[in-house]
Amino acid sequence: MPRIRPVSHEDELSIVDHLDELRSRLMIAISAFVVAFAVCAWQSDRILEFVNKPLPPEFDKPITFGVTEPFTTTFTNSAYAAILISLPIILYQLYAFVLPAFSPSEKRVAKPLMLMVPFLFIAGVAFCYYVVLPPATDFLLSFNASEFNTQVRARDYYSFATLTMVAMGLGFQVPVLILALVKLNIVTTRQLRQNRRYAVLVIAVLAALLPTIDPITMLLEMVPLLLLYEASIWLATWLTRPSSSAAEVAAADGR
Repeated sequence: MPRIRPVSHEDELSIVDHLDELRSRLMIAISAFVVAFAVCAWQSDRILEFVNKPLPPEFDKPITFGVTEPFTTTFTNSAYAAILISLPIILYQLYAFVLPAFSPSEKRVAKPLMLMVPFLFIAGVAFCYYVVLPPATDFLLSFNASEFNTQVRARDYYSFATLTMVAMGLGFQVPVLILALVKLNIVTTRQLRQNRRYAVLVIAVLAALLPTIDPITMLLEMVPLLLLYEASIWLATWLTRPSSSAAEVAAADGR
């Protein structure tokens, strides 16, 4: 495993040093994916059973075509699972690479936000798997079912499920974005409250861009994002309010 030398904001690194650090962090990210892929390939049968659970009972075993498709689909699904497992580490390495560019005050803001990234991503993936995927697949597969001989192709379903879970995991990063904007004084909590209707519109557009296209699933995707937006405003308000000692000092200066 490559060793990464801590870099502070005051350090002046050459292009070679930056490239060396980037290479080290890429090696860590790739290693995390390779380890996750090896474990997922080893437990591929359990992963397939796990991913198939959101499907209705009559579609619990997706179909494949051709001689090689069961093999390629199994390993492709293992790669999808490895991406989901290793993505928090990959995101952390990305944030850690750009962190030295921040000033000490900005770094005090960025570090707690970095710690929130993997937990929020996992929460988004779990919410999608347990809350969004079951009604989404049930609605889409039963839609106008009398006119179609509907079958679920394994390759298509696994890519659909993985893309949806990744999108929800990234969507759950809303608090990180909002807290960063507020702590860096780019926007204020008052502006966020006043422009709430625009936030609802943006969240609706994001939900519409996700792979699940039916209105029921869109609502299931919008609700947690709206709640996260409101919770982020309250959290930002609490974190940015002046302490009692600071307020006393400000009052003394005003006198």
